[in-house]
Amino acid sequence: MSNFQQVPAFFNLSRVVGDLRRSREETHKIRHLGKVRELPSGEVLKDILAGLFAALFPTHYRRADLTDESIDCFVGNVLSIALRQLSEQVRRSLYFSSSSNLEEEAAFNILAEKITGQFSAELPTIRALIVSDIRAAMSGDPAATSVSEVLLCYPGVSAVIHYRIAHALYQLGTPLLVRFISEIAHSRTGVDIHLGAQIDEGFFIDHGTGVVIGQTAVLGKNVRLYQAVTLGAKRFPEDDEGNLIKGADRHPILEDDVVIYAGATVLGRITIGARSTIGGNVWLTKSVPPDSNISQAQTLGH
Repeated sequence: MSNFQQVPAFFNLSRVVGDLRRSREETHKIRHLGKVRELPSGEVLKDILAGLFAALFPTHYRRADLTDESIDCFVGNVLSIALRQLSEQVRRSLYFSSSSNLEEEAAFNILAEKITGQFSAELPTIRALIVSDIRAAMSGDPAATSVSEVLLCYPGVSAVIHYRIAHALYQLGTPLLVRFISEIAHSRTGVDIHLGAQIDEGFFIDHGTGVVIGQTAVLGKNVRLYQAVTLGAKRFPEDDEGNLIKGADRHPILEDDVVIYAGATVLGRITIGARSTIGGNVWLTKSVPPDSNISQAQTLGH
């Protein structure tokens, strides 16, 4: 305690440090399974995401001067760095999704490498989905002038790229790691997509800011959302002791070709039928059939 930097005596630093230790170790201990572990690093994950973005779209996100002869070498190099870093972050995250039986910790290195390898194999599929989203933005926004503009300047598209990458990792069993990625995307774009949501191809968020998509939401093909749309839960079911039941289906299902305009709130496990349009600022808690057109005036009249 005597090695602290010089501070005024009235700070009572030695006593405060001791009280904080007792809080950590005894009175308010909240460590996962009671053990100290390395957490995934948000800063390293930002570097990993930059590498993955560059591998998926090399000339847009890293090197505009690449040629047909040099591009494969570049992609291989950035991927080798990003995947090695990712494997370590996956390993760290596995500790926080473990049960109370931690015998498997010895195998976490192998498991992290396996998950990273499975994720790497999915990158072409992920890119195909992202391309479908870019095409949806190009066809859905009359202001879009080029693929480059959409990739580099559209926050909704950036949020969806983050989602596509993280959703693949989520399905491979890394829930803590992908929440880091989700919050990186949220802070950059203002869009909050839970990585458990199921979103089919051709998804476009126009303008982006304020969109929220819950964990169990299911979106079909060619869905378009505008700013400040919420796909949320109407209520949270509880068990007999009053604890929230986690994982229950509680968010909307949007069938193919649904459009939801700015400020609309769609809540609960309801279904919005294919080709329906939900107007701006609508509050909707009931299913609607295919080809519906729901306006604020209609919902106020119910």
